[in-house]
Amino acid sequence: MTTLSKGRYRAWLAHEAADIRRAQDLRGLAFRSDGARDADEFDAFCSHVLIEETGGDLVCCFRFLPLAKGRDIHRSYASQVYDLSKLEAFDGAMMEIGRFCLHPDCTDPDILRLAWGMIAAQVDAGGVKMLFGCSSFPGTDPAPYAAAFALLQARHLGPDRWRPGIGASDVVRFSDLPDRAAPGRAALSAIPPLLRTYLMMGGWVSDHAVVDTEMNTLHVFTGVEVAAIPPERKRLLRALAG
Repeated sequence: MTTLSKGRYRAWLAHEAADIRRAQDLRGLAFRSDGARDADEFDAFCSHVLIEETGGDLVCCFRFLPLAKGRDIHRSYASQVYDLSKLEAFDGAMMEIGRFCLHPDCTDPDILRLAWGMIAAQVDAGGVKMLFGCSSFPGTDPAPYAAAFALLQARHLGPDRWRPGIGASDVVRFSDLPDRAAPGRAALSAIPPLLRTYLMMGGWVSDHAVVDTEMNTLHVFTGVEVAAIPPERKRLLRALAG
């Protein structure tokens, strides 16, 4: 599927260099303090999805990288900053979702629904068995996210057979966080919407966050095994994909 519409939004798979530049500009607005265009070498190997509002304003974008098997995971962006050697044994097609961002002024939940419709379509078309990527928290200070990280550690760590090791020099280990009361609603609200969606689908995370000063974010590795997604959630995703 290359296009999808919902309400006043339209999503499409970019084919023109100008579309990719628009996505890079939105990424710069979302991720970079100076607002400069965000581009890297992975853009050339990825497919790019853009979502615009009626009238032509770009409100969301992301890129994805299909991988035939776990042994190809070294080609991913995430492999630069996480030790993903355990995932080399994964037997099935994988897809990395990256640089997912919304325009700072856009909060309509239909945008995220449409994005997931496009993702679901690509998963079905490619026979994808695992989605993965880096889920970002704004800023590099872990203090505001202490409760959220405690919640991830308590309830959502990845299985040992797949869990990433440390591959970056500057990380926040969840096990090093000070003891605190059981995380509650405030902790959940501090988790970015995209990551909350992953978790609702049975997703899991690394046991640490990477400090990314260039992008001004803290991010955690996130994986979702398609077979583990609850059946009702799968039906909803396929309905979004039309």
